Amino acid sequence: MHTNEQILSFLKALSANNHREWFQAHKAEYDQLRQAFTDEVQQLIHRISLFDSEITGLEAKNCLYRIYRDIRFSPDKTPYKNHFAAYIALGGRGSLRGGYYLHLEPERCMLSGGVWCPAPPLLKQLRRDIYDHMEEFVAIMEQPAFKRYFPGLEGESLKRMPAGYPTDTPHGDILRHKDFCVVTQQSEAFFSQPDWLEQTAAIFELLQPFNRFLNYTVDDYLGSV
Repeated sequence: MHTNEQILSFLKALSANNHREWFQAHKAEYDQLRQAFTDEVQQLIHRISLFDSEITGLEAKNCLYRIYRDIRFSPDKTPYKNHFAAYIALGGRGSLRGGYYLHLEPERCMLSGGVWCPAPPLLKQLRRDIYDHMEEFVAIMEQPAFKRYFPGLEGESLKRMPAGYPTDTPHGDILRHKDFCVVTQQSEAFFSQPDWLEQTAAIFELLQPFNRFLNYTVDDYLGSV
């Protein structure tokens, strides 16, 4: 069985038994699968670094998310996440920069990129820079190869145009977004193909101009705080 098939099988069982006793009884299996996933992410980092030099030298362990949920303020008290995920960006999983997101979850596997849930000051600056360079931003998103996998922005949007922008501005739907993130859903079978790493890297390469555009703003913002 392919490593990712094993991971998804484990996650299905975890979803049906999301409690500490079951997890502790299967901790050795989890540790083995997490190490295998870490190795896969490291291979993916290498492939991404061939077209995005900022990723060079990044360590997979700094990109992976924990399996343990923070339940302190959540009504859902299940202790474990039902997915394996990694965020590949300069600075690792906690980075504010646009990067490359890999998510393995039963019936909800995905590849994603861009900036998700930016803080209000950064969101304000992103909107302004997109507005000032709208033609460039739209041109990136309208590239046929990009649009094939990423048809539009994901996430929440304001019902009204944000303050400071004309209500009739072209592409106002973009400016109403609270996130500048795109997603492509992929089947579980995609991630068990022998060349899934190569295919994933090829899809992520389409994201590089999108991330580069957003990261001009993020870097400017980080330099001012």
